[in-house]
Amino acid sequence: MALLYEGKAKRMHTTTDPEQLIMEFKDSATAFNGKKKAELKNKGKINKKLTLYFFEMLEDHGIPTHLIRDLSENEILVKRVSIIPVELIVRNIVAGSLSKRSGLPEGTALDFPVIEYYYKSDELGDPMINSDHILVLNLATEEELQIMRSMALKINEILSLFFDKAGILLVDFKLEFGKTSLNEIVLADEISPDTCRFWDKETGKKLDKDRFRRDLGDVIESYMEVLGRVENALCC
Repeated sequence: MALLYEGKAKRMHTTTDPEQLIMEFKDSATAFNGKKKAELKNKGKINKKLTLYFFEMLEDHGIPTHLIRDLSENEILVKRVSIIPVELIVRNIVAGSLSKRSGLPEGTALDFPVIEYYYKSDELGDPMINSDHILVLNLATEEELQIMRSMALKINEILSLFFDKAGILLVDFKLEFGKTSLNEIVLADEISPDTCRFWDKETGKKLDKDRFRRDLGDVIESYMEVLGRVENALCC
């Protein structure tokens, strides 16, 4: 097992099978393109558990993912994929940068899910791009883009219904996709409070990484609350 890649929140390790990798979730927290950093005990374990739950759920609903199986408290075994350098943000409620760009008050419910595209490039600061940019830069083909968009909308539908049961609003979330050696597009990366905005359905309390970004405190406590509600919703 050798370290293949280390990002802000995860490490990828090789295995004896060239088609499989170990994805390790770190306790590191970052914001604002890595300018703000901290170590949050147990964050990796929580995010790994949530990602495992969601990927298994999505697989059950016909969404292909890179998940193979669980490994340890902070690791999962995944298919080796070539990440498509386009992040998809699915927005259901106005928050964060959308509020600043649109002038709409944070918390405004959107009439339908809005999908935004971002160029996955640390060098450029992950800029927002459109479908024409994606094609001109050869980041993905028109067909690949349509597959990712359709999958993103289906994922949003599945997760929104589930979180409603858990008393949580799925405000917005980030998705990454990759291509397997067989050229199949699958959901990759993670789904956790690091990559989603979760608000309490009744109070509007933020239960995600915004607590770290905005110095709201109780970051791990909020992540634990999400995990507890997810587990309760899964078993009932």
